[in-house]
Amino acid sequence: METLPGGTYEVADLTFTRVGYGAMQLAGKGVFGPPDDHDEAIAVLRAAVDAGIRHIDTADFYGPHVTNQLIREALAPYPDDLVIVTKVGAVRDDSGNWLHAREPAQLRTQVQENLTNLGVDALDVVNLRWGGGADGHSAVAGSLAESFGALAELREEGLIRHLGVSTVDAAQIAEARSIAPVVTVQNWYNVAKRRDDALVADLHEQGITYVPYWPLGGFSPLQSSELDDVAKRLGTTPMAVALAWLAQRSPNVLLIPGTSSVAHLRDNIAAAALELPADELAILDGIADDA
Repeated sequence: METLPGGTYEVADLTFTRVGYGAMQLAGKGVFGPPDDHDEAIAVLRAAVDAGIRHIDTADFYGPHVTNQLIREALAPYPDDLVIVTKVGAVRDDSGNWLHAREPAQLRTQVQENLTNLGVDALDVVNLRWGGGADGHSAVAGSLAESFGALAELREEGLIRHLGVSTVDAAQIAEARSIAPVVTVQNWYNVAKRRDDALVADLHEQGITYVPYWPLGGFSPLQSSELDDVAKRLGTTPMAVALAWLAQRSPNVLLIPGTSSVAHLRDNIAAAALELPADELAILDGIADDA
């Protein structure tokens, strides 16, 4: 296995490569339906594992079901050291809308669908996706105890090995940890979306991974002249700079850039190895719009 930028991070009995792969873009437009190029989707997954990536992020509501089925087709039987992290708490309707589905019975169904479509007896890590907010991707205050407790019961049954939370605030993380161990937190965070700065440091002290999604803003791309200028001076792309900034942020930060292209996958891996000079880091640290 190749040595990837940033090495690994260990939590409980899991070893994550800090450079992972986010599988969301393998589904069709709007993360709905089959991929435009099935063979390329399979090739991307196999190239990721061949490159040494041992952390794949997915969800059965990508497609829905499509992404997990592609992962199974491409990679099963899975390498013993591969960690697949999935999410529950949402479903898709027939038009592709994203709907909350967080009742205990709904979560049990989603876990079973993940097990079936990934073709495993137990899921490595299951994140409870909680928030949404006006932008669809921010934490929303409120107790997650009933939902997280339902997942904790499934963990006790042996269907889930480890638990995490997504789109949450510090209070909700503490509430979840009072119910069962939490190995990972996945939130919207990038060089501009910096509300979690203190949380990243706190989780590092606790030995919990922090997995930021949407390093360039996702469906609403980040617009930053400062980021663009840093990329130009370093002779690279804004995405490379954004990924490098995250990689240097803290040892517990894990990257899950997504792509449906083998060439782009290799670019993302290379980007994580980019060393940002101190003066450029200072400029990037100054562009936060919500710290």
